[in-house]
Amino acid sequence: MTAAPRSPLPAHRILLTGARGQVGWELRRTLGCLGEVVALDSRAMNLAHADAVRRTVRDIAPGIIVNPAAYTAVDKAESEPELAHAVNAVAPGILAEEAARLSALLVHYSTDYVFNGSGSTPWKEDAACDPLNVYGASKLAGERAIQAAGCRHLIFRTSWVYGARGSNFLLTMRRLMRERPELKIVADQIGAPTWCRDLAEATAQALSQIASPMSAANQAEPWGVYHMANAGETSWHGFAEAIQSLDEFDETWVPGRLVPIPSTEYPTPAKRPLNSRLNSDKLEQTFGIRLQDWRAALALCLETDGK
Repeated sequence: MTAAPRSPLPAHRILLTGARGQVGWELRRTLGCLGEVVALDSRAMNLAHADAVRRTVRDIAPGIIVNPAAYTAVDKAESEPELAHAVNAVAPGILAEEAARLSALLVHYSTDYVFNGSGSTPWKEDAACDPLNVYGASKLAGERAIQAAGCRHLIFRTSWVYGARGSNFLLTMRRLMRERPELKIVADQIGAPTWCRDLAEATAQALSQIASPMSAANQAEPWGVYHMANAGETSWHGFAEAIQSLDEFDETWVPGRLVPIPSTEYPTPAKRPLNSRLNSDKLEQTFGIRLQDWRAALALCLETDGK
């Protein structure tokens, strides 16, 4: 006997955190088709303040909570572990507890930094986690707090997120390429640059499928961890080369040299994984979603430039 289709996501009030961040900004646009979006930035709901987080969720009473907000200053986290833990671990746990109380769905974003970066094989969702730095450890603690709360949840791990807003590698490179004749860029860390707009659109697609009574995702109880990153792979140096080749610089500008270097020549407070490749097959198998190649995404990002 075929089970009756469920409809767990009717038109809902959606609580979106981090609304001014690069992912949150895009989510404000893509989630509107699913219901009323209550978009809050850090001034309206500071994830470092646990009581305020709980109070805000109870006041809004959402059916879906989407949490792209995070403490993302990877190097600074080494000297601010308590703050990183409060935002990346404690707050997601509270959101999950409140989601369970409301029978709501929590969508949360995590990172390739939960892995230690060994080997060269793309990481699958069930691979052992072993973060190298405080940031990665705090994000892993957030994942586990969500799972322990027992709410319906989707955790999307992603990598090397960039966009036309905020603070990210793309914007830093575009600025430095105009200022310096030579840049030394790490070439032994490998991953997939991921456009925040692709993340937001894929998230909306997944939620739309869950909301549809006839979709396979609706009937399959798809809750859990998924990897969501643009297809393909490159190094930070390769990413910089692509930016330089695709960006529209002033006609008088002479491209500078991009010098590949190993991570050992660019020491940072936080150790980075060398292998940040993510296997996104599970996302495709469950939702039929596969993000476009990172080069195509970069070209679109530079073409739209925040439009």
